[in-house]
Amino acid sequence: MQTKSILKNFSWSFFFTIVGFIIAGWWGHNHGISVWHAIYIIVILAIMEISLSFDNAVVNATKLQEMSIFWRKIFLYFGIWVAVFGMRFYFPIEIVAVTTDKTFMQVLDLALNNPKEYSALLTKHHGEIAFFGGAFLFMVFFEFIFSEKDHYWLGKIEQKFSLLEDKKLIGPVCAFVVVAVFSRFVSEDVQTVCFIAGIYGIFLHMAVNLLGDMFDDGSEGGEVTKRVLKTGMAGFAGVMYLEVLDASFSFDGVMGAFAITNDVVLIMIGLAIGAFYVRSFTMAIVESNALTTFRYLEHGAHYAIGILALIMFISTLQHLPEWIPGLAGVAFIVVSIYSSIKEKRREDKAALNKIEENKNI
Repeated sequence: MQTKSILKNFSWSFFFTIVGFIIAGWWGHNHGISVWHAIYIIVILAIMEISLSFDNAVVNATKLQEMSIFWRKIFLYFGIWVAVFGMRFYFPIEIVAVTTDKTFMQVLDLALNNPKEYSALLTKHHGEIAFFGGAFLFMVFFEFIFSEKDHYWLGKIEQKFSLLEDKKLIGPVCAFVVVAVFSRFVSEDVQTVCFIAGIYGIFLHMAVNLLGDMFDDGSEGGEVTKRVLKTGMAGFAGVMYLEVLDASFSFDGVMGAFAITNDVVLIMIGLAIGAFYVRSFTMAIVESNALTTFRYLEHGAHYAIGILALIMFISTLQHLPEWIPGLAGVAFIVVSIYSSIKEKRREDKAALNKIEENKNI
């Protein structure tokens, strides 16, 4: 039964992987790259995307658990196309088009026929992209740090953070300080635009949360109406939150992909395959109730997000190898799972000892 569930969650990922291999092979054969080299490139890109976004899958799962089946399907089936074509293909081209006064089609032609110049133009705007995505991810991280929890991975340290007053104000203030400090160290010609991009990231997180709070209220109407509002509009707000979160994660993957290849088509295919698997992991976590089984998994994912946000800001000052954020994220996830298993065994052992003591009385 468990095998069937895994196959169900990953069926679209397996299918798209096969399709991606075929398209990449055809593209490589017709553009001076060997079939196997093209496939090798998209495999590396897919692995990079999964390693960078596995913590994203965990955080997505925490939000999806609160949604109805309908909105889960909307996120899974509609959201994946936004993630694949919107964030991995359309958005990077649109950034270059807006900042260079070129049309979308001109930039698309540039991406397909002169990928080196296209990647140079996109990389030129890495600062504001990193500030926007980094600020939004820091808001996600701070929101978790200052929230009350059933379990505290770091014990009293986490507990003290959760007991602070004005939690909704502390997070934005902390994120603002990070944006203000890092904007002082980037090149003078981009200081203002990076600072503004970071502020946009903070306000967007606050706006999406405010939207969610409004829809979660459900203060009007009877009990049935409240459930409809909470399931419908709150579900919509939740999907919007997850789409923005996905976008923040995808920035790092798109920029890092150009360190592997300048071929936009292979980049889109490789990152898209990775995005499909991240969605599959998300649904597998939700359906297996892994967040309950591994109590510190959510903690590990949010600490990984905090590290990724910090790395995005640091990358505006110093180039960092692409494997660093991916390895950092996976490390936090692995350690949180290990801590969860260890704590569960300790509790089971304590419960067993208590039973034995009761028998001896």
